[in-house]
Amino acid sequence: MKNEKHTRKEIIDLRLQQAGWNVNDAMQVVQEFDIIVNSDLVKEAPTSYAGHQYSDYVLLGKDGKPLAVIEAKKSLVDANIGKEQAKQYCHNIQNEKGGELPFCFFTNGHDIYFWDLGNYPPKKVHGFPTRDDLERYQYIRKNRKALASELINTAIAGRDYQIASIRAVMEAIEKKKRKFLLVMATGTGKTRTCIALVDALMRAGWAERVLFLVDRIALRDQTLEAFKEFLPNEPRWPKIGEKSIAKDRRIYVSTYPTMLNVIRDEEYSLSPHFFDLIVVDESHRSIYNTYGEILDYFNTITLGLTATPTDVIDHNTFKLFECEEGVPTFAYSYEEAVNNIPPYLSNFQVMKIKTKFQEEGISKRTISLEDQKNLILEGKEVAEINFEGTDIEKSVTNKGTNALIIREFMEESIKDPNGVLPGKTIFFCTTIKHARRMEELFDAFYPEYNGELAKVLVSDDPRVYGKGGLLNQFTNNDMPRIAISVGMLDTGVDVRELVNLVFAKPVFSYTRFWQMIGRGTRLLEPTKMKPWCTVKDNFLILDCWDNFEYFKLNPRGKEINTSIPLPVRLFGIRLDKIEKAQELASDSIVSNEVEKLRKQISSLPKNSIVILDAQSELQRLEEDNFWNVLTDDKLDFLRLVVKPLLRTVSDVDFKAMRFEKDILEVSLAQLCEEKEKFEALKDSIIEEISELPLTVSTIAKEAVLIRKAQTNNFWATATEDLFDELILKLAPLMKFREAIMPLGTAKYNFKDEVYAKEYVEFGPQHEALSIAKYRELVEQTVNDLVSENPILQKLKQGQEISSDEAASLAEVLHDEHPHITVDLLRRVYSHRKAQLVQFIKHILGIQILESFPETVSNAFSEFVKAHTYLTARQLQFLDLLKKFIIDKGELNKRNLIESPFTMLHPEGIRGVFKPSEIEEIIKLTEKLLAA
Repeated sequence: MKNEKHTRKEIIDLRLQQAGWNVNDAMQVVQEFDIIVNSDLVKEAPTSYAGHQYSDYVLLGKDGKPLAVIEAKKSLVDANIGKEQAKQYCHNIQNEKGGELPFCFFTNGHDIYFWDLGNYPPKKVHGFPTRDDLERYQYIRKNRKALASELINTAIAGRDYQIASIRAVMEAIEKKKRKFLLVMATGTGKTRTCIALVDALMRAGWAERVLFLVDRIALRDQTLEAFKEFLPNEPRWPKIGEKSIAKDRRIYVSTYPTMLNVIRDEEYSLSPHFFDLIVVDESHRSIYNTYGEILDYFNTITLGLTATPTDVIDHNTFKLFECEEGVPTFAYSYEEAVNNIPPYLSNFQVMKIKTKFQEEGISKRTISLEDQKNLILEGKEVAEINFEGTDIEKSVTNKGTNALIIREFMEESIKDPNGVLPGKTIFFCTTIKHARRMEELFDAFYPEYNGELAKVLVSDDPRVYGKGGLLNQFTNNDMPRIAISVGMLDTGVDVRELVNLVFAKPVFSYTRFWQMIGRGTRLLEPTKMKPWCTVKDNFLILDCWDNFEYFKLNPRGKEINTSIPLPVRLFGIRLDKIEKAQELASDSIVSNEVEKLRKQISSLPKNSIVILDAQSELQRLEEDNFWNVLTDDKLDFLRLVVKPLLRTVSDVDFKAMRFEKDILEVSLAQLCEEKEKFEALKDSIIEEISELPLTVSTIAKEAVLIRKAQTNNFWATATEDLFDELILKLAPLMKFREAIMPLGTAKYNFKDEVYAKEYVEFGPQHEALSIAKYRELVEQTVNDLVSENPILQKLKQGQEISSDEAASLAEVLHDEHPHITVDLLRRVYSHRKAQLVQFIKHILGIQILESFPETVSNAFSEFVKAHTYLTARQLQFLDLLKKFIIDKGELNKRNLIESPFTMLHPEGIRGVFKPSEIEEIIKLTEKLLAA
C-alpha cells in the first residue's frame, strides 16, 4: 500500500500534470497550504501548528486566489474518508481569505471526487480540471441567472410542446438534477428543441461549451447545419475537412467513435471537465453499451434524446438517465403530434403487397409452365428448385419478384404535382447487392430518365456525402426521386418531401421500424416549398414483407443477443487453461499462459476511463507475490474484475486474435482429454489454415508449416510448443486469408404475380370515415353545381350575394341532397357559428374557414409563444384548458376551480397562476368562445 506521501508524488502529482498544472510552481499549486482557522489561538500558540490547518493541495487561479482544495489519502484507502476534511478546508479558506468558495476534491490517487459545495453532491470524476476549467466553473457559478425567468427563443422552437419540453429540462436543472431524457416522436423537432435549449442555457450563463453526439456522419453534418442556421454566431467544431479536435469552439458535434478516440488520445485528449452539457441523440442502451465511456468520462449535465415510444424503451435507458419508474423528463408521442389541431406530423396509409413467391415459395408447384419449359431448355432440373418465401434476397433472388414490387410501387405511389413520377421515396433493401439490383431494374424499365430516377445511397460510398453528394441531391434536387437504402437512411435523415416508403425487406427491431417510418412523418414547411412536392396530407407505406403484421403479433420485435467481445473470450479461455494446468500440476503450461495473460493485461488502453476507474483494484496485480501462485481467490479476481475490462481493447488485429483463441481452445480440449471437441476444433482450424493464399510472398515463407499443420500426424503429436509456433507464425497471416465464398445466391427471372394487395389499418386514426365521406359528398356536389348555378358562379368570381340568393342556394343544395344543412355542416367542419355562404366559400377555396379546434389551438399556441417563461405545470394546465374548450365548446369561471383542473392543483387555476395571469387567460377564453 502506498502511503499518503507516495500517493501524492507518484499518482496525484502526475494526474495534476496531465491536467496542465505545474505542481512545482507555487503560483499554480500550493502544497501543505496553510489555513489560519483561529487567529487568536495562533498568537498565543503553544506549538507552531495550533490554530492552523494544512490542505494537501490548493490550486490557484491566474489572480492568485484559491480555486480548489484537494485532500489526498493513501492509495488503498477509501477516498471518501477525506470528504469532510476537504469541505472544512474550503469553508475555512473562504472565511480567512474571503472571495469565492473553492471547489472541493478528495482522492486516493485513483478515485477522484469533485464536490461543488452548496450546488451538487460529490461526484466521482475521471481527472482533475484544468485551470481554465475551474475558472469557467467559478464564472458560471457566480454569474448564471435563474432559468425560471429565462425566455425561450420561439423563432427556433416555438411549438407548445417544444416550449414545454425545454421548460421541463430547465426546471429539472434548477432542481439540481444532472440527467434528463426527452422522448419525442421523429419529426417533432428534437434537434431544434435542443438548439433552443442550448441558446437559453448559454444566454442564462449556465453553459459555455456543448457537445452533441450522433451515431453517423450524415447526422453530424445535418446537426451542424441546424446549429449554423439557428445559432450562426456560435463557433462550431468541426469545420469542413477539420480532423483534429480544437479547443476554442462553443458547439461541438461528433460521432461516438470520433469522440471516443479523442478522449483516449493520450497526447491531444480533452479534459473531463471540458463540456457543460452533452446531448446524446437517439440514446438507447445499445449505444451506451459501446460508447458509454464517453458519458462516464465527462463531468457534465447530460440530455438524452430518443424517438422510441415510451412503452418500448429499455428500462436500462430510463435508469441511465435517472428517470424514475420509466417516466422521462418530457414525452410527446406520434399520436399526439398527428392528432393535434392542426397536426404537427403527417399521418400515413399502409398498403400491404405480397407476391405469390413470397407467400408460397419458389418451387415446381409455383413456377409457371412457361418458366419451367425455359429451365428445361437451359438444361436445369426444375425439381431441384425449392425455396421458402423467406429465402428471397437471402439464398435466392428472383428478378421477377423485384420487378413486380417496382411496378406495383410505380402504380400505387403518391405522385408529384404532374401525376407522372412518384414523389420522393425511400426503398429499404436487404443488402447492397439487392439495392443495386433494384437500381438496375429502375434504369431498365425507365431508360428515358438517363439513370437519374433511382440511386443507391449506402454509407460506405464516399459519393453520398458533402455538398453535391447523392444525399444532398436527393434532398434538394428534383432527381433522384427514389433513394435505395441499406441501413443508411433508416434513421435521422430529414427530407420533408418524402411521400412514399417501400419496405422491400423484413424488419425485426421495433425501435428501428419506427425510426424508418419516421422518415416520412415530417410536414412541409410553407416557406421552403419545392416544385416536386407542393402538398403533403399523408404519406404511403408499401409493406412488401408483412412488417406491420409482424409487429402486431410481436409488439417488441425480436430480442437481439449480445455477444461477448473477442478479447474477453480469449482471456476467459486462458484462465480456464491455467486452472486446468494447475490441477494437472503442469507448471510449464501455467508459467507460459500466465506470461501471455499478463501481456493481454498490459494491452489495456491506459487512457480509457474504464481502466482508470479500476486502477485501485488493478494495483493488486502489481504486488510481487500475486503471480507466484494463482489461488482460487486470485483466479476469481481475474475472472470477475479483470476479464470484463478486456472489452475496452480495440486497437488490435482481431483476425489474428480469433486464430489465437481457436488454438487456445484446441489446446485446452487436448489438456482436458475431450477428444470429440478436439477433433471438431482441429478440423475448423485446418480449414482456416487451408484458406491462406500461398501466392502471397509473406505467406509463402511459412509454406512448410502451413502444409504440415493440415496433416493428421501434426495434430496427433501436437505439443504446447507447436501450438505456440502456430500462433506466432500463422496468426499475423490470418488477415490475408481468402475465405472460401459460400455458394452464390441462386438467381432466377421467373414471372411472379400479386398474391395480396390491401390497405392495412395501423397507426393513429383521423376523422371517422362517415364524416370524411360526408365532406367529400358536399364538396363534390358544390363543385359539380358551379358550372350551371349563377349564384355559385358569383361567389366563385368573388362577388357578394344577397340573403335571398343565399336562401335560394340553400334550397338548391337541399334538393340535390337532403342532408346538406347548416347544422350538419357546422358539426362536420367543426365550426359552431359559420353560415352556409361561408362554408361554400371555403369549399370553393375563396375564403379558408378555420375550424373551431384550429382557432382554439392556434390561439393557445400564440399565447404560449408570448409567455415562454411559463413553468411546466402552467403549460400542462393550458394544454388541459385548450382540450377542455375544444371538447366542451364552453367554459365558465367556476370550471377553472373544478375537476379536471384540480388534478393539477387542489385550488385549480388559483394554485397554478398569479391573479394577473388568470385575468389574461380568462380574456383569452372569452374571446375564443365569443368567436
